[in-house]
Amino acid sequence: MLHSRTAAATAVVIAATAVVSALLAPIPAVAAEASTAQVPPVCSSTRDPDLAARMSSDIQAALSSREGTVSVAVHDDDTGLTCALASERQYDSASVAKVTIMEGTLRRAEELGRKLTTWEQDNIRPMITVSDNASAMRLWTDLGHTYLSRFLARVGTKGTVLGPGGYWGLTRTTADDQMRLLDVLTNAGSFLKTRAQGLKLMSEVRSDQRWGVPAGMPTGLTAQVKNGWLPRATHGWRVHSVGAFTGTSRTYRIVVLSHDNPTMAYGVRTIERIAQAVHRGLNQGRGRVQSPTPEGAISERSDGSAPYDPLPGWDEPEPDATP
Repeated sequence: MLHSRTAAATAVVIAATAVVSALLAPIPAVAAEASTAQVPPVCSSTRDPDLAARMSSDIQAALSSREGTVSVAVHDDDTGLTCALASERQYDSASVAKVTIMEGTLRRAEELGRKLTTWEQDNIRPMITVSDNASAMRLWTDLGHTYLSRFLARVGTKGTVLGPGGYWGLTRTTADDQMRLLDVLTNAGSFLKTRAQGLKLMSEVRSDQRWGVPAGMPTGLTAQVKNGWLPRATHGWRVHSVGAFTGTSRTYRIVVLSHDNPTMAYGVRTIERIAQAVHRGLNQGRGRVQSPTPEGAISERSDGSAPYDPLPGWDEPEPDATP
């Protein structure tokens, strides 16, 4: 169970939640029908503005009754659809930091003109497919802050700050930056030549860790996913899900980051409501879809990526300033 927050911390959380609730309030049906201009500009697409308006409304509806703090980023290569909601807000990354560690490991091997060593292979696979923390620590330490900072600069991240020392799970990141990291894996022109290897690893994440953004995905697509789930003394549960969805006719990416969740299951359900809206909007007329994760399949156990208690001088996230 989570420890009780102090009165001051509770006040901060209540204030942040109120701001997000106002941002995500459902649009009255009459206003939405009267003019799509009244739909908040969460999504945009020069090729399909009607889809963008519907998706904006659907994401708002998916979050209309949810508590907590949520950020969303979506990009669809086919329609040029881009969605961004509070996508510059920072969160403790928890186990989604392993995507950065994986990409950094693959890129370093490329720069050295070699394949992954046996040692790297023996650590990168369990780090991604079963979210093994010891493997993540070994690779994080081996790469080092200097190299990972240089790699993130190459990716073009703007709001990601590496965790101190060995605390890779306290790396702060944004939905925008997680989208940039997914772009590296899915863009054919990417500087990461071994991107297919990274996608394959993310497609093989074990079944009990494939909740989140795959919910609602239709047949004919492959989900490459990585999640994070971490409770801490401030901001409750961090529950994150990032994924790329690829098929013969479509490639798109979904990122949902959240904190202030009262339970892990609550955060998972919030993410899956958003994911279902996105998959439905992008795949009208497609076949059978992936069902939401059953409540009984969500463990409520931390991913173990960071300690529960604060780290002096590091724990408190920056105040949410996203308009």
